[in-house]
Amino acid sequence: MLAMNNISKVFSTDLIETHALRDFSLRVGEGEFVTVTGPSGSGKTTFLNIAGLLENFSGGEYRLDGEDVRQLSDRQRSRLRNQKIGFIFQSFNLIPDLDLFDNVDVPLRYRGFSASERRQRIEHALERVGLLARAKHLPAQLSGGQQQRVAIARALAGEPKFLLADEPTGNLDSLMARQVMELLEEINAEGTTIVMVTHDPELARRAQRNIQIIDGQVSDMQSDLAASA
Repeated sequence: MLAMNNISKVFSTDLIETHALRDFSLRVGEGEFVTVTGPSGSGKTTFLNIAGLLENFSGGEYRLDGEDVRQLSDRQRSRLRNQKIGFIFQSFNLIPDLDLFDNVDVPLRYRGFSASERRQRIEHALERVGLLARAKHLPAQLSGGQQQRVAIARALAGEPKFLLADEPTGNLDSLMARQVMELLEEINAEGTTIVMVTHDPELARRAQRNIQIIDGQVSDMQSDLAASA
């Protein structure tokens, strides 16, 4: 599903170059649930942004579901991202003035689906996370855990093959965090590939595999696992 070989990412200014990723290599197989851990500033967010086609890389090779990302135009990258990747963020990123139904609907409008197909996808996704009965509620009327489940529904409505989650439990208490993790495990069991950045060692241990990033590289103790995936 994801194959990165010797990826580098350099941020340059007039005075300094910062290497966010160095010779970064990783394989994630279809249907895997992989967690990514590492200290702040280690390159986790840069990796996730590159994996999600939100950010370009400076060197190396990246293939997503068999496609060489380097060969794609911006429009082709956008289409690939919209069709195959779902995103879940720590801060939920829900639009406060829209109800749950319309929040889930927003990314679907860019896909060109008909109104009837969008409705079917939205209702199925909200039902999947247990919030269909609250479809007309505003985000502020929900708990943090419920808002995160709406964010997951928004990602699922597009039926992505690949789900990227950036600290999805970071703003939740331990009980809600476990509930969100259980939901992600269920989604993974149904065949969706998931890569999740987390600082929580308990959640990291629950995944099939944990990758640790240090100084922009997969750490030595995890590199054998990464290469064999």
